[in-house]
This record gives sequence, C-alpha cells and structure tokens, in this order.
Amino acid sequence: MIHKNVITDFCQNEYMPQIDPSAYIHPLSTAIGHVFIGRRVLVSPFASIRGDEGQPINVGDESNVQDGVILHALETEHDGHPIEANLVEADGKKFSVYVGKRVSLAHQVQIHGPAYVGDDTFVGMKTLVFRAKVADNCVVEPGCIIMGVSIPTGRYVPAGTVLKSQKDADNLPEITDDYPLKDLNKGVVHVNTHLADGYNKIDLG
Repeated sequence: MIHKNVITDFCQNEYMPQIDPSAYIHPLSTAIGHVFIGRRVLVSPFASIRGDEGQPINVGDESNVQDGVILHALETEHDGHPIEANLVEADGKKFSVYVGKRVSLAHQVQIHGPAYVGDDTFVGMKTLVFRAKVADNCVVEPGCIIMGVSIPTGRYVPAGTVLKSQKDADNLPEITDDYPLKDLNKGVVHVNTHLADGYNKIDLG
C-alpha cells in the first residue's frame, strides 16, 4: 500500500512517497508520506516505511528492506517548526531516518528515527537502531539493540549486543579479512537487487 500522510500539528504538509520506477514495493508492504525510495530497492512483504510523524525517510539506491522491517521516527516538526533533536543530516539535508546505498535491513529490523545507517552496511535480523548512527561498511549481527551511540566506519557489532555507551561503540572490533561475515552484505545486496528487477517484470498486484 502506497499513500499520502495526513496533515497534523506535527506534519503540516501532505506528501506522497517518491519511489524510483526501478524499485519494487511488494503489495503487502506499506510506504506512507514523506518517503524517498531509490533505484533497485526491494521492499518485502509486511515491511512498513512510514513517513507520517518523523520525516522525511530515505532509503538509498540498491538497498533492501526485508520482511517485517519497520522504518518510523519521532516527530520532526511541531506547528511548522523543526525539532532539530529528532533529525539527522546526510548530504547536507535533514532526515528523520536516513538509510544509505546498498544497505541490507534484514527481517524484522526496526530503524526508529532519529537514526542513520550508512552505505554498504548490513543490519541483522531483529535489531533495533534508535537515536543512533551506524556508519558505512559495518555489520550489525542479529538481535542487537543500538541506542544513543555512533558506530565508526568498518566495525561489527556481535550478535545480541546491547550498545548504549559511546565508549563501547568506539571499542567495537574492526572488520578484518578473517571476519567471517565481511562479505555478507555484498551477497545480500546482489540477491535483493535482482529480486527487485525480476518482480518488476511481473504483476503481483
């Protein structure tokens, strides 16, 4: 389902999601309101991208939003005035949730803004990212909680980690050649971009 948001005191304009024609949005998923979805993005069944409270939400080129993923955010304006604490910056623009290029959001991930996920990063199943930044080329293994921290480029977060201290974030292990999941995201992106291409050739609606 793809439709506009409603007008409220925390979102005073109607927006229709802007979706690149090469993206594939499954009919059992939802994109609402002030949302940007880039080239060859796959949005899988029961995913929700809801730019009706915090907004806008960006999903960059060749990223994938897998089954049951939720992208939502705290309100980013009130009575027409921005709430800066609930915004993140990318490429000189402000977003409630920014997901970069070639990002994999695996099954049942929650990215709740203000939040930022950088390019070429994998976020594992049932992970929560809230009021946090995950930089480029990271791997977040399944079942993590990431709150109130910034994860540096090229780090991995071991499965099940609860990460709420910036000191702990700064001390996360670096991804090296012997890290077994170092190339995981490349394969996931390959699969999902080709699924988007394929589903766009047939009518499932």
